[in-house]
Amino acid sequence: MPFNYFERFVAFKYLKPLRSDGLLSIISWFSFVGIAIGVATLIIVMSVMNGFKLELQDRVIGFNGHLYINKLGENIDDFDINENEFANIKFVDPNITFQSLMISSNKNNGVLVKAIDPKNLKNYDLIYKNLNTNILDPLSGNSIILGDMLALKLGLTIGSKIKLYSTQTIMTPFGSLPKSKEFEISGTFHSGMSEYDNNFTLISLENGQSLTSSLDEVSIIEIHLKNPNKIDDTKLLLTKYYPNREYLIRDWKEVNSTFFEALKVERTVMFIILSLIILIAAFNVITSLFILVKNKTKEIAILRTIGLSRHGIMRIFLLIGSIVGISGTIIGTILGYVITINLENIRSLLNNQFGLNLFPSQLYYIDQIPTNIQSMQIIYIIIFSISVSILATIYPSYAASRLEIKGILKNA
Repeated sequence: MPFNYFERFVAFKYLKPLRSDGLLSIISWFSFVGIAIGVATLIIVMSVMNGFKLELQDRVIGFNGHLYINKLGENIDDFDINENEFANIKFVDPNITFQSLMISSNKNNGVLVKAIDPKNLKNYDLIYKNLNTNILDPLSGNSIILGDMLALKLGLTIGSKIKLYSTQTIMTPFGSLPKSKEFEISGTFHSGMSEYDNNFTLISLENGQSLTSSLDEVSIIEIHLKNPNKIDDTKLLLTKYYPNREYLIRDWKEVNSTFFEALKVERTVMFIILSLIILIAAFNVITSLFILVKNKTKEIAILRTIGLSRHGIMRIFLLIGSIVGISGTIIGTILGYVITINLENIRSLLNNQFGLNLFPSQLYYIDQIPTNIQSMQIIYIIIFSISVSILATIYPSYAASRLEIKGILKNA
């Protein structure tokens, strides 16, 4: 809709209310600030939720692979997969994962033990690149790697001795006792995901088989891919490789479907709820325009008398409301972007200055606020905000254009 010079002149003049229009000025500012805050909040919250999803996804895959092969009701003895037959496979990790009781001096803690082939350790970037060790082969012999928070909780350091107890039992003169094995801590890692750092341990596959009485067997085969986008193709090939129905082949999306579906629903609900801020601000735009129309009835009548059409009057008030909405959207977008890229620094500052514990890792799994700004999502938010703002101006603008000038000028 084109706006000529005169319409723009009148619109910008009305955007600078006189002292008698104090209430109008306050409502207009509320409209502008409301839209800006709504847009900024939407960008910040959606970026955090995007980052949270991607961060958890990367860490879950970093520990557990993209594809999982299980055998229903029993361990797998045929776990030699020729990786050369699968162009998309990065590495195959047959392993045993089980729960255990860890005892050190006078402290004990339940842990999740993952027994892997020592040569695969370097392929777990999330662990290997954040590994604190002074040993070339940290899983050699009776060595064990712990999450750093677990080691701190139990007062353990590199070189400390611990004992692991499994659910398997052995017969002794004193009856059935759980199988146990003594290990020496060879390193600690920090993944940034509190659930792993507080509960996760790594040992060699040989030691895991010994503790669980699974000689030459594994409980699961994990497949790590070069290109996760081709996961369905690789899954189909593996199905042909393991045609027996006793084998169950699942991808990481299936295994964690409930968790990530809950995240998706939460993102959608948050978007809807926070969008209400913009809608409320749009109602303020409607209110301010109606007050402006009431205060400017004489001026509207004069404009109509000198020849300005009803459409011209409507365009003036549409321009006024649009300027408030668009300027509020632009400021909100800039504010949201700046806060988002500095969110972790802001969190640290608030925690240090006021002794707060914003975003505790024990509740949110990760130890810092992740953010991921998606350009298309910001564009959708901008389009939504501007559209709502412009729609809010249509009826008040139409009402202004329908004023009957005869009665107004007669009473002037």
